[in-house]
Amino acid sequence: MERSLLSALAGTLLGISTLGSAAFVWAGSGSPGSQPKPEGDWRLLDPITYENISIFPVISSVSRDTSAFVTLDEGLSSGEVIVREQGGDGMARSRGVALPQSSTGASVNQLVLINRGKRPVVLLAGELVSGGKQDRIIAKDRIVAPGSDPLPLDVFCVEHGRWSSGLQFSAANTIVHPSVREQAAVNQSQTDVWDSVRKGTTATDALAAPAPRIAARDLADVVASAPTQSYSKIYQHSRVGVSVDDFVDEIQRRFARATSGSKGEHVVGVVVAYGGEVAWSDIFASSDLFHHYWTKLLRSYAIEALARPTLREVASRDDADEFLRRLRGREQVKSEPGVYRWSEITEGRLAQIELEALEPKPMTLHRLLLHRTS
Repeated sequence: MERSLLSALAGTLLGISTLGSAAFVWAGSGSPGSQPKPEGDWRLLDPITYENISIFPVISSVSRDTSAFVTLDEGLSSGEVIVREQGGDGMARSRGVALPQSSTGASVNQLVLINRGKRPVVLLAGELVSGGKQDRIIAKDRIVAPGSDPLPLDVFCVEHGRWSSGLQFSAANTIVHPSVREQAAVNQSQTDVWDSVRKGTTATDALAAPAPRIAARDLADVVASAPTQSYSKIYQHSRVGVSVDDFVDEIQRRFARATSGSKGEHVVGVVVAYGGEVAWSDIFASSDLFHHYWTKLLRSYAIEALARPTLREVASRDDADEFLRRLRGREQVKSEPGVYRWSEITEGRLAQIELEALEPKPMTLHRLLLHRTS
């Protein structure tokens, strides 16, 4: 009887979820102690290991058609998507198109996005947009419908010091590393976002662990010596960025070799471990969508690895498999009718975030599961 009441309450709460509001539902199911099965048609390949990182490819026999969507980088590059500061008087122009200006002043934590294209735009938490008065990152996964009104967009600043007169933003082809993404997507804290940029990682490890390749003091020195540098420039600085490209190139080669023989199956995501700790996963609805994000995701994973202790353990397959199951816990839901549904489930130190498209066909475009460090 009690379970029936809970199920009825969950259905009622989901039904009233609207844009800008949140509903909470209990996501538990099954008999006590039962383990949920992996979602989707997913399985793991053997890990690709290098230094202190292990990456388990996630493959599936099913790859959904995601061609109806455009990514933020694609939209900004083509001019179909425009991101600008709030504030200013009159009309701004971009590629010959007049853009309405808001009457309020510019805000550090809010921009305006306009989708002039014909396809919905996919935004992922942690994606960087470059320019304006300061570089920013997207605060939450969401979808922006085509032809919609200028949309107030929640963001976080990852650039220290600069506040210039610029208005327009361009594609940065960058996503911040997991410690920063966690502060944006889960903690929703501007102070924590900047602290994680400065420190490199928010993970806590044993005091006796080998030192990381990127030391927090090096990041602090770079920030102090160049206080107006953006996130991307900080990690290209010679003090911290000298080994990032080599690190990424080596993993890329190993990953391509390991996944080249998966005939009839599609690589749709990864589960990532640092040392023996499984920490993160990004899984997409299609192989095409995964490969669009893969290069900048890999770079973000590599920066996190370089900022963590150089423990060369390999995480267990069983621990990695845990990142394919659906969490059981309290669920927070936000949605825009006919456009998208965003949900977050927390279970202990784990957090799961899903972005589901509602049109043209319902599908989970992106699923993030992470082991919280804070």
